[in-house]
Amino acid sequence: MPQHLLKDRKNLLFVLLGGFFIANTITAEFIGVKIFSLEGSMGIPNLNWNIFGEEGSLQFTAGVILWPVVFVMTDLINEYYGTKGVRILSFLAVGLITYAFIMVFFAISLAPAPWWIENYQDQGIENMQTAFKGIFGQSLWIIIASLVAFLVGQITDVLVFHRIRKWTGEKYLGLRATGSTLVSQFIDSFVVLYIAFVIGPAKWDFSLFLAIGTVNYLYKFIMAILLTPVIWWVHILIDNYLGKEDAAFLKATAAAD
Repeated sequence: MPQHLLKDRKNLLFVLLGGFFIANTITAEFIGVKIFSLEGSMGIPNLNWNIFGEEGSLQFTAGVILWPVVFVMTDLINEYYGTKGVRILSFLAVGLITYAFIMVFFAISLAPAPWWIENYQDQGIENMQTAFKGIFGQSLWIIIASLVAFLVGQITDVLVFHRIRKWTGEKYLGLRATGSTLVSQFIDSFVVLYIAFVIGPAKWDFSLFLAIGTVNYLYKFIMAILLTPVIWWVHILIDNYLGKEDAAFLKATAAAD
């Protein structure tokens, strides 16, 4: 990109928002292999929920930490750059995630150095190749499910965001941002589980699918509400960075997109 283009704050802002959006998306995909206990992380007793006849505790993939941030970033990009901006970054993110997984599977297939396999045995890792494959070699079903859910969630987020914007005009940023996130996260939560664990080899019972999906969505619902003040704060920062005239121009152009 020619240097003079980056001197334009509107272009530089798109690069910064887009870079942070894609970085969070790719990171969420890779850390999602870890399942963590929310109660254990918070140092509280297990809640032992019972939903649809299924019992469990609050255990999530580590990716849920970042997915609410991704959808908040979607709303900010949508606010200033419209559906075209979100669409470009969403498909770019899917392409880069796919590329990253291809490179990871290629790295897994490389013959490991004999000394490296045993290099971490003093830390309790008997075989580094097995550990590496276990962490990075995610199931193809999970990868496909995650990518499909991401795209469906993004499309839904954009549509709901613009629908609310059309009804309310420039007012109620928190309503359109949080409202679109709540709807898109609902769809994302169930689509990824349905493809990965109901259609896929795991063949979960439908009651388990509903129970896990509900618990995951409730977590995302709470996080979306908690992040609403952050949207306002970042919105103010962006307006101040761009200046009132350029900020108003971008938002008007995005609204007409």
